[in-house]
Amino acid sequence: MPDAVPAPAPPNRGVPLLITAELPADVLAWADALRRAHYPPDRNRLRAHVTLFHALPPSVEDEVRRLLGDLARVAPPSAEITGLMALQSGTAIAVHSPAMVALHAEIAERLLGLLTWRDQPPPRLHITVQNKVSAHEARSLQDTLRPAIAPRRFRFHGFGLYSWHDGLWNPIREFVFRGSRQARDNRVFGG
Repeated sequence: MPDAVPAPAPPNRGVPLLITAELPADVLAWADALRRAHYPPDRNRLRAHVTLFHALPPSVEDEVRRLLGDLARVAPPSAEITGLMALQSGTAIAVHSPAMVALHAEIAERLLGLLTWRDQPPPRLHITVQNKVSAHEARSLQDTLRPAIAPRRFRFHGFGLYSWHDGLWNPIREFVFRGSRQARDNRVFGG
């Protein structure tokens, strides 16, 4: 019998909110294994993810919950892994998804005036697998991984809503896209 879907967490007052594009189970497992293998262990506190918004004001949590619930009523947006992306001090897997970028734009428009400078432009979608390392370490990993990262199509699973507190992301709720498979363990969102 599958796990019951957890009840939504109560609104989080006072800490910034983050929104992610949640990966399907197979892509999540693959990308998270890369992240665990290459992210500095003392800093790896999260599973693999695609961040859409980094710091929304906590005062809009109820509005964001309604918005993500409404937007998740669509078919899962298609995406493709297109290779590696060099970060300033790390390595990421590049993700191409015009549909997810369009959903980001719709969220940004509906939250106009509430976004930080970092959350306003269209995102460069990616899954970070290494961060906060030297440029030499990053280039070395990119050289090692480049031949192994082949194009791969997938569909996003849903949106994730998190709060940021004391250096940790605290899961609040997942908003699953219509028709997305429920193969992932729902307990990561508090159940």
